[in-house]
Amino acid sequence: MRINKALAFAGVCSRRAADDLIAQGVVFVNGEKIEEPGVKIIPNTDVLEVNAERVSFTTEKVEPLYLLLNKPVQTVCTANDPEGRPTVLDIIPEKFKGKRIFPVGRLDFFSTGLLILTNDGELTHRLTHPKWHQNKVYRVRVRGEVSEQDLEKFRKGMTLEEGEKLAPVECKILAHDEGNTRVEMVLTQGINRQIRRMFRDIGLTILNLHRVKIGPIQIGELGKGESRELTQEELALLYEATGLTQK
Repeated sequence: MRINKALAFAGVCSRRAADDLIAQGVVFVNGEKIEEPGVKIIPNTDVLEVNAERVSFTTEKVEPLYLLLNKPVQTVCTANDPEGRPTVLDIIPEKFKGKRIFPVGRLDFFSTGLLILTNDGELTHRLTHPKWHQNKVYRVRVRGEVSEQDLEKFRKGMTLEEGEKLAPVECKILAHDEGNTRVEMVLTQGINRQIRRMFRDIGLTILNLHRVKIGPIQIGELGKGESRELTQEELALLYEATGLTQK
């Protein structure tokens, strides 16, 4: 079994996050550091460790679980953090722990809002694959004045300072308050820290960044740090949006 698949199967993280852990140099097999994501292992025969903790496998059937979390600030979207920071798995209710769930995609350390967690590997793959990318809606509070001219740069599609070309971003000003500007943005790509880098490149600073929607799923009235299971209706919409047949 490929090592990233093994880590996902064991509930440590998603396959994509597993590749990140390997790149960080914290994944070991039989005492040797793994540097290539294509390495294969034999679960329960080879000794697999992440951050010096042994990864255990079980053949026990785990029921599919789909959670919606309103991520608070200062939490990381991984199963394990080498710096010891709180993770989103630390703050979910005890009854959901041990279900081998992991976050689908990420929000950065200081961002808040909608995050989906699941142990459904195929749905995770669809939600993180460019072919099935789901639009994401964010509410952003920016220090100072954001003009329509600024937003027009986003709408036309800009090139980031690092050279990455962005697709056009649908955006609008929601309000001006206390010297700041609240903006709604709809992203169609999965570029790392895209919104923060966009405002950085026009000389503005983000005060709050909050995700309110992924595809057909909305955060609603869920409080900061709170989580709940997706309803059957929400799950059906999510499966339809990703071209899957609901289990």
